[in-house]
Amino acid sequence: MIEIEHVSKSYNKGAVRAVDDLSLTVPPGEIFGFLGPNGAGKTTTIKMIVGILEPDAGTIRINGLDSRAEALRCKAMTAYVPDEPEIYERLKGIEFLNFIGDVYGIDGPERRRRIERWIEAFELTRAVGDPIQTYSHGMRQKIILTAALMVKPRVLILDEPMVGLDPRSSHLLKEAMREHCAGGGTLFFSTHIMEIAERLCDRIGIIRKGRLAALGTMAELRDQAKDKASLENIFLELTES
Repeated sequence: MIEIEHVSKSYNKGAVRAVDDLSLTVPPGEIFGFLGPNGAGKTTTIKMIVGILEPDAGTIRINGLDSRAEALRCKAMTAYVPDEPEIYERLKGIEFLNFIGDVYGIDGPERRRRIERWIEAFELTRAVGDPIQTYSHGMRQKIILTAALMVKPRVLILDEPMVGLDPRSSHLLKEAMREHCAGGGTLFFSTHIMEIAERLCDRIGIIRKGRLAALGTMAELRDQAKDKASLENIFLELTES
């Protein structure tokens, strides 16, 4: 579970309010989509959830634990895929995955089994012995997704995870997201691809200028909008200036 209560974050000594009194809860078993225009506060919110940034005000809890007071325990049950796959380029793919296994305490045959499952699924078996600096953007995205999925986190945070993926890998990721939530995990992800959010998410939050413009299921969002044809139309209506 992710609980965000009255969270705010400003930059430039308070001149820019990136997130403004944000409150929402994502329960276990739910695929939660977080949408918004560029600069709306999506990535800032995600970075506060995973502990990269500290909020100026408010509280974030991961499975009941305060993300600041219990930072290491929260991070141990969370996996995060950032919007840019910036990882250790001089490591080989397999070295990076083993490093992640060490960080999360996954040992021996279980680690090998999980790595093999996901590198085969993402078609990285041949490339995993090469340095990451030789990987394309799509391959880097797949190796960092492999690292996140192999740890079997209780909370999975994905920031624009479909960018750079081919259609087969995108389909595989969507299936993995459903599997994660079917097993009782919590999933929070941002995307600009409205069709994916509309088909995949149990609930959707739309953020505009750091504040929630809408929150609910597709049926509930349609009730709030005049143009009910699609999530794209609802999004444009709710985020227009």
